[in-house]
Amino acid sequence: MSTRSERAFWLAAPGRGEIREESLLPASRDEVRVRTRYSGISRGSESLVFKGQVPPSQYALMRAPHQSGEFPGPVKYGYMNVGVVEQGPGDLLGRSVFCLYPHQTAYVVPASAVVPLPDGVPESRAVLAANVETAVNTLWDAGPRVGDRIAVIGAGVTGTAVALLASQLPGTRVELIDIDPRRAALAARLGLHFRLPGEASAEADLVFHASASEAGLELALRLAGLEAEIIEMSWFGDRRIALPLGEAFHSRRLSIRASQVGQVAPARRARWPHKRRLALALDLLRDDRFDALIDGECRFDELPQTLAQLADRPDGALCRRVRYD
Repeated sequence: MSTRSERAFWLAAPGRGEIREESLLPASRDEVRVRTRYSGISRGSESLVFKGQVPPSQYALMRAPHQSGEFPGPVKYGYMNVGVVEQGPGDLLGRSVFCLYPHQTAYVVPASAVVPLPDGVPESRAVLAANVETAVNTLWDAGPRVGDRIAVIGAGVTGTAVALLASQLPGTRVELIDIDPRRAALAARLGLHFRLPGEASAEADLVFHASASEAGLELALRLAGLEAEIIEMSWFGDRRIALPLGEAFHSRRLSIRASQVGQVAPARRARWPHKRRLALALDLLRDDRFDALIDGECRFDELPQTLAQLADRPDGALCRRVRYD
């Protein structure tokens, strides 16, 4: 079988990325070959991977679905890829699809690994599917109720997506909280209430923490009302976090619970496989307000420099889209 030469982004070693040649076999009967149109950089996890901050105990759990290599490197890592099927079953041929695949110009995967884009979802926006899928799973974990007072700390891509979806529940009062006052413009564009940490309302029924900072999680404890729950969305990698659990944590009977997208939330796990959840996330992306979560674009060839810049100065970046010309 003849092979084709493609290109992929690899983390050669912590702090050093490079573009490598990849040999690609033709797709077999149950596979598809996808030509990438866009990929997206997941700033939080990809910055930790780029800097070599994945703890050895989490190497297996942090594996992306189609990862090659091993942590800390060399490793081909990523999971936000949108492309067009150029070889495969007739019902997928020529379709735009999303796949949890790393940054690569073209790739071959089982046909079951791709999800067609719904009508009304442009390829350029569909790179956010993995982020929105995380937001959906987080809301399933939390189970917000009609009329809840909800605080979302950390106006990154996933935190903002949670706030946007939660704000559509009847009667909810959602505050999007961030230390960067520039996020006020993002919140206004999405119709959300923005607060700096010192302005945030206390006595929240539900708090989502997505700032990946010790100060943000401490703020979550201060904002949570009596017997409220804090949903921890951040992943701190190999960092140790200190919390003031000796103050009102016990008297207010607070709870901190982790949410992670690797498994479907228990409340939906019996009925929702991963692919159905991803299809829901893509369907939610019909809402063009999600475009506000993409704050820049780079060319595929610029990935080594772009990821290095994002890892060195992560504050302020949302989703960086990668264009394949």
